[in-house]
This record gives sequence, structure tokens and C-alpha cells, in this order.
Amino acid sequence: MEFVLLMASLMSVVALAIDALLPAMDIIGLSLGVTDPVENQSLIIMIFLGLGAGPLLFGPISDSWGRKPVVYIGFALFIIASFICIYAQTMEVMIAGRILQGVALSAPRTISIAMVRDIYSGDFMARIMSFITVVFLLIPTIAPAMGKWILDSYNWQAIFYVQLVFAVLISLWFWRRQPETLAVAQRIPFTKTIFYDGLKELLKYQRTMGFTLISGFIVGSFLVYLSTAQQIFQEQYDLKEEFPFIFAGLAIAIGTSTFLNGTLVLRFGMEKMVTTFLLGYFVISVLYVLLYFKGGNPSVEVLLLFFGLQFFAIGFLFGNLRALAMEPIGHIAGIGAAITGFISTLMSVPISTFIGRFVTTTALPLFIGFSICSLLSIGILYYLKLKANSEVVQHT
Repeated sequence: MEFVLLMASLMSVVALAIDALLPAMDIIGLSLGVTDPVENQSLIIMIFLGLGAGPLLFGPISDSWGRKPVVYIGFALFIIASFICIYAQTMEVMIAGRILQGVALSAPRTISIAMVRDIYSGDFMARIMSFITVVFLLIPTIAPAMGKWILDSYNWQAIFYVQLVFAVLISLWFWRRQPETLAVAQRIPFTKTIFYDGLKELLKYQRTMGFTLISGFIVGSFLVYLSTAQQIFQEQYDLKEEFPFIFAGLAIAIGTSTFLNGTLVLRFGMEKMVTTFLLGYFVISVLYVLLYFKGGNPSVEVLLLFFGLQFFAIGFLFGNLRALAMEPIGHIAGIGAAITGFISTLMSVPISTFIGRFVTTTALPLFIGFSICSLLSIGILYYLKLKANSEVVQHT
């Protein structure tokens, strides 16, 4: 139980750095001289750029030095990046700080996944990842409300100070209580070609690459929601005061399905769960597009219903897709987690940036993005199934 809580806490600093800032996006933008609300989306999107690039450094180092030193490096870098954000006077400096925050937080985020893979495998790994994700999702539930309270009581800079306090406390807990999970005998010497060798090894596993691409499409479509939620609910629906509670409610939808996944995945298996809820994700988004294609937003109750159904499906996808991608590559878990995370993030950032530009007066572009991303994911999944079936026939 402590392991689950600790791994979730390592990931939770990422959620805190993203979600606590949501209520303050427009105020931060104005204080930095930005008037177009679309430009404020970069405060969320750019941290994901760092989250994707950072593992390319931290993953190989963790396979060579061990998991724990990399987490310490990440938290130290996060402190520096947070002060850059606090004292930023322009949006360009703020974006640089956010990217660096993402790079820094990619260390505990990537290492937590590698540590889980060091200890567990198969459907049980997916079960552990589900429980970790449930605990982790408590942060998105409370972070926007906490961010709004801090903003109302102090200023937007105080949000970054609170993030720093959490990071320090979690790093101390990790230092005192978590043993190293990578034995010395299993460590890979750090060489100039470690990334190239890891990528070459990774490309041998089509299932790993396939599920990584699917993860990129799903994360990319969800990232559009994260970067536009404040704009949709506070500006399109004029629900500034209610926004933190709306965001919390939708996070609970993801948490509920993720918790259920921890039990159901052992009964049905990861791949069947992914197939079922990927189809559900597609059907729900297409239904919204068909109903509201002529333009205009529905009532907020209808929009929340569709969002809730979408995110309930997502809860069954995130952990399972990650576990399916990591399953064949336990022997290179650190560099494997780094490269797969980089690929999925490299996909998600341009996807979310492109779709987010169209979310100006209605939420319709968001659901069109959900539809396209899930359709492409279904195509990849179908290809993987055909490939697996053909290999079974050849062996028999």
C-alpha cells in the first residue's frame, strides 16, 4: 500500500503543476501581457513538451545509475524551474519555465513507471498501475479548487510556491522509505549509444510501438481538454466560480473507471478492456458530433454528460495502454519507459495544439478531435490483432 501511495505521489506533482494552474490561466496571461485566451493554452501544453523530452535523458541514466538518484535530480531541477516561472515577466520566459518544469517532473513520472515494471508484470502490473492512477487522480480532483483558493487569497505566484512545498515533502518521503528497485547486476552501462541501442531494441516489438502510438492519440485528445477546459467553462459557459468543482467531478469519472479497471483487468485482460473502451470512446464522441455538428453549445448538463462518458472510457485506457506497451520490454524498462513516453508525448503536443486552436466559441472541435484520434487508434489496434492472429497461424 505504501508503494502504491508513494508511486502515485511521484506522479501527483505533475498533476498539481498542471491542474492547480487552470483557474489562473487568464490572470497569468494578462499579467504577462497576453490578451488572446487561445495563447494561454501554451501554459498547459508546453509542460507536456518537457514531460516528453525529459525521459530521453532520465530513462537511460536510471538504467545505469539506478532509479532513486534520477528522482532526486528531477526534483532539484523542478525547484529551479518553478522559480523561473514565479519571476517570469514575459510569456516567453514563463513557457521556458514550464518546459523545464516538464523536463524535471518527467524524472519522477518515468521512474515511477519503471519501478512498477521492475517489481510487477502482466495483468497484475496493470492492476497496480490502476490503483496508483486512482490515488494519483485525487490531485486533479482537488487541485483546481485549491489553485482558485490560493489565487483568491494570495496571487498566482503562490500556486508555484505550494507546488514547491509538495515536491520537497514527497522527495523526503521517497528518500526515507523507498528502496532501490533496480539491482546492480541488472544495470546497463551508460554509453554514447545507449539511446540508439534502446530504440533499436524497442523497434523489434511491434506491440510496444503500436500501443505507444495509440497512447499518443488518446493522450493528445485528452490534452486538448486540459488546455481548453478553463476556456470552455469559464468563458463559453460563464462558470468561473463553478469551474473547479466541474473539473473535480470529471476527474472523479476517470478515477471511478480506473478503480474498476484494477478489478476487471484480472478477469478480462488488458487487451479486451482496451478494445471495448476504445470503441466506446469513439462512439460517444461521434454521437456528440452528429448531434451538434450545426454549431452552438448544448446545455452544460448535456456537455458534462458527454465529457463524463468520455472520461469514464479513458480511465480504462490510460493504465492498460501503458502496461501493454511496457509488457514486452521489462529488460529495458527505464529506456523503454523513456522512449515510449517521448513518442506518445511528441504526438500529443502537436495534436492538442492544432485542435485547441479551433476551440474558440464551441466545444465541437474537441469532440471532432476525440473522434479522429480514437478512429486512428482503432485502426492500429485492429492491425495489431491481425498481426497476432497471423503469427499464431504460422506457429500452428
